[in-house]
Amino acid sequence: MQHAVPLAVWARLLVLAGLLLSTGITAISAQEATPFPAPKSLGDVKSYGKNIQRTMRLLETSTPEKRNTVKILFYGQSITEQAWAKQVADDLKKRFPNADLVIENRAIGGHASQLLVKTAEADLYPFQPDLVIFHVYGAHNSYEDILRNLRQRTIAEVLQQNDHITQEADLTEETDAAKLPPKGEHWGAFMNHNWLPSLSKKYNTEFCDQRKLWKTYLKDYDLKPAALLKDGVHLNPRGEYVMAEFVKAHLRHDPALGASPAESWLKTLTVGKDIQWKDGVLRLEFEGNRVVAICKPGQAAPASVLIDGKKPSETPECYAFTRTSAYPQMNWPCLLKVGSKSLRTAEDWTLTLKGISKDGADFQYSLAGSKTGEDGSGDAKTKFVSKSGRVTFEPDDWNMVFARKVRSNEPPPADGFKVAWKSYLLGTDEFVPPTNAKPGVEAAVTLVQGLANGKHVLEIRGGDPASMVALRVYTPPLK
Repeated sequence: MQHAVPLAVWARLLVLAGLLLSTGITAISAQEATPFPAPKSLGDVKSYGKNIQRTMRLLETSTPEKRNTVKILFYGQSITEQAWAKQVADDLKKRFPNADLVIENRAIGGHASQLLVKTAEADLYPFQPDLVIFHVYGAHNSYEDILRNLRQRTIAEVLQQNDHITQEADLTEETDAAKLPPKGEHWGAFMNHNWLPSLSKKYNTEFCDQRKLWKTYLKDYDLKPAALLKDGVHLNPRGEYVMAEFVKAHLRHDPALGASPAESWLKTLTVGKDIQWKDGVLRLEFEGNRVVAICKPGQAAPASVLIDGKKPSETPECYAFTRTSAYPQMNWPCLLKVGSKSLRTAEDWTLTLKGISKDGADFQYSLAGSKTGEDGSGDAKTKFVSKSGRVTFEPDDWNMVFARKVRSNEPPPADGFKVAWKSYLLGTDEFVPPTNAKPGVEAAVTLVQGLANGKHVLEIRGGDPASMVALRVYTPPLK
């Protein structure tokens, strides 16, 4: 059963949005390490890391000769934008200097789960991270939608955090899940002690119980919640340090924990052993949604790529949109989500707006693509389908009203204000081994990505068979 997020929670989120902008949270950079009292207890550390062992194995086993590429994405709101995330990232780089780490923070301050579920279409799934470090407030059903989509469309492991302590009432809240239905008067307790732990078990995430650990830390040092906060919600430097320490404790490799579920979601098939070239064709029947070629770097003739008898560029689901450009002086995308009802092409898109009302609820626009050309016009209150069908969005995909609520003391953007994004291919029609691979790093080329998670046939024709070492198949656990 799904429940709408209580109005009181929406109101709190809007207050948070104002706080994060007035205090400069969106522009916080990591501070130099400041000596604070370390946590006296990190909890049951022996069990930490159980559901992220694939990521930690790749990090731990990296050597100068074999530098495993590991992609990590921080996602959430203004709390995740804070310096603790940089501290965690720096710690990983220090502990695993031989890993080829790709770390990004795409958090968007003020955006609850019912908004991030839309921005995740551009931010999360196309990135195909190995690990997502995730925290967000908001509607519980939208929160689950994000986790479900991750499990249907990626093989990412997830380190899922619940909420830190912000008020003294949190210290004595009900913690019995059976006594916490989704009602507004105890929404925080319901989310932290009922809903989020249940989602962690359902989707096999690594659960970092910030709520419990913060209570212990505050008790151990006889502190009030305000001692770790700067404005009643966001973390001060000591709070950032504490949150980082609790997350870092989970980022550990321990063979005694066994393989995490994600180890079975990816298979590497060696060419010449597991799959064979026949009559100039490398053919693979597989189940999943992504295939990456591992190859020998160097000059080689291109090979054609077909998926289910078509080029990847002829396959609609093999395209993604980037996040749209932001409202002025913010990192909030003007459009939360862009869709399509016909085959896309890789190109740049621009919406030109005029007549933006003070509250951001009313305006007109025209759309143009760098290859498609002029592609229709519309207004803020009407569903939009471009003339080509390559761009669609709903009225509630616009983020202008939310941005204007926070920027209400400033005039709206003038006529001619532009919103831009790109569409791009998740794969390639021609496989060419890279010539600039980093020393010790696998030379990898994504052949196809974004497919429906099911049965497919991949064919590679021509090229230099000797350049192809293996094919890596990604099979998310949920259909």
